Amino acid sequence: MTGEPWIARSRAELLAGAHSGVVVDPGDARSGSVFERVVIDGAPYFAKTLGYRTDWIMRITGDRDLRTLKIWRDGVMNDVPPEIDHAVVGMAADGEGEDALLTILMRDVGANLIPEGSEPISLETHLGFVDGLAALSAHHWGWEDDLGLTTMEERLRFFAPDNIVAEAAVADPPLPIRVATQGWPRLAEIAPELSGVIAAIHASPGPLAAAMRSTPATFLQGDWKMGNLGRHDDGRTILLDWAYPGSGPVLWDLAWYLALNCDRLPIDKDATIEALRHALESRRVRTEGWFDLQVDLCLLGMTACFGWEKAMGSDDELRWWERRALVGARRVADSYPLPNA
Repeated sequence: MTGEPWIARSRAELLAGAHSGVVVDPGDARSGSVFERVVIDGAPYFAKTLGYRTDWIMRITGDRDLRTLKIWRDGVMNDVPPEIDHAVVGMAADGEGEDALLTILMRDVGANLIPEGSEPISLETHLGFVDGLAALSAHHWGWEDDLGLTTMEERLRFFAPDNIVAEAAVADPPLPIRVATQGWPRLAEIAPELSGVIAAIHASPGPLAAAMRSTPATFLQGDWKMGNLGRHDDGRTILLDWAYPGSGPVLWDLAWYLALNCDRLPIDKDATIEALRHALESRRVRTEGWFDLQVDLCLLGMTACFGWEKAMGSDDELRWWERRALVGARRVADSYPLPNA
């Protein structure tokens, strides 16, 4: 995709000529952002408005300066391989600092998004998403962040108990925050060894982040969940909501996909990891010497993000993540000693 990214001077300019605006509530949207369907020049669009003051996810991820706008302005979002469609047309920011509100205007691709539900998606679609991740990652292989985006340390602490305490203290906390405040204590009860490692990572994420940075990096979109994904008839992957961008290991984005979409995978997680390895190799990204290490570190890191969610789900799912995370913990045992090591 080419062309200068359009940044309007204001939301009013971005949505000039819009009519039939309808506020919608996507079932998978949990951040506090406002979503609208609008029609401009007879064509359907989707507008999302968010800001640090109104969006709890921006607050727990430390996004005080509109990181999505940064990668749009810098051209990162338009520099994508043909396998990816982000659907964005333009953006506009109103206000300054933490009070700023970002409006993102997208083509309405709702008809091609993955429907809500818990049923597994087709194998073709699943492998298409894995291939799309490989295509985006290979395209940006070696990408380094000079824009001040999401760091690995921030990613590891997204749902750390002390990081979400302010969000949990409001009158009506968001559902994920409520579940996380229940899930972390439950994890300590049913998987104490894993809980201890995660607590150490939350207290000091630097060593694990550094270990991840010792492996190859790429650009991370950051949120490969089904609510952000779709597929065009020609096989292109629709990838929405580039809210957690930054530099990091490709296996981080895959681990996120595995963690948040676990009920909808048509093949198991280990087979999906191997599918990504094959897709990277097919794009001349050589995986020997680093891939297995990166897998172990990222599965550990993702458990530090979503161990609370796994503790509140099925035991089989929790034990898979526990087993894989403890393998990763042994890779960094000098920094996070295992109690029984």
